[in-house]
Amino acid sequence: MADIVELLPGYNCGKCGYPQCRDFASHIKDATDLMNCPYLTHQRFHEQLKILRQMLQDEKEPTELPVIQGVIDGLAAEFALGPLVGEKSCREDVHSFDSTLDIKKGDVIRYRPLGCPITHFAEVIEMSHGIATVHIIGPRQRMEDRDFSYKDAGICMILAFEGRIMRGNVPKVGQTVRFLPEHCMMQKIHSGVVVGVEGKNIRIEIIDLKVW
Repeated sequence: MADIVELLPGYNCGKCGYPQCRDFASHIKDATDLMNCPYLTHQRFHEQLKILRQMLQDEKEPTELPVIQGVIDGLAAEFALGPLVGEKSCREDVHSFDSTLDIKKGDVIRYRPLGCPITHFAEVIEMSHGIATVHIIGPRQRMEDRDFSYKDAGICMILAFEGRIMRGNVPKVGQTVRFLPEHCMMQKIHSGVVVGVEGKNIRIEIIDLKVW
């Protein structure tokens, strides 16, 4: 139920017939019940409504989960990682080996993750103690027609991923997992250690691009 409450508008307006969104969530049985909330059909809640419908559909399907498989390595993953609600890609924490580079929030950086052959472009959404939290906006070939400036961060260490589980099992904190970032250009399985789980939102650290 916590996953559903998180995605509801949160106005606690009572128009659904219940005093609070949490009460409404506890009585939702299928996707048709969502329409009792007058705000979920508004454009600003389009993505939340889409995710809620998918969640309720998944609950009706068999417990056997589809195989999530990497394209380049053929390995299987426990889950596919997508963006947090309202965001455009998973968050990544990256650290450039170039300590002289001045990176600020709002900058676009070009970099290559250590262990990955693909050059990435990303927008910096947070910057703290030399670690940039970014949204991926494209590989080189997707950026050629765009008029933009960027800072070259060179080779970077990928320290963490943060996002929402879109397909697959929800792991426990402390578990070492194989996962597929949905924005990964190579569709390659990554591995790491789960350090935080809240509903289907998850943070993974100790990232390794080589999965044994």
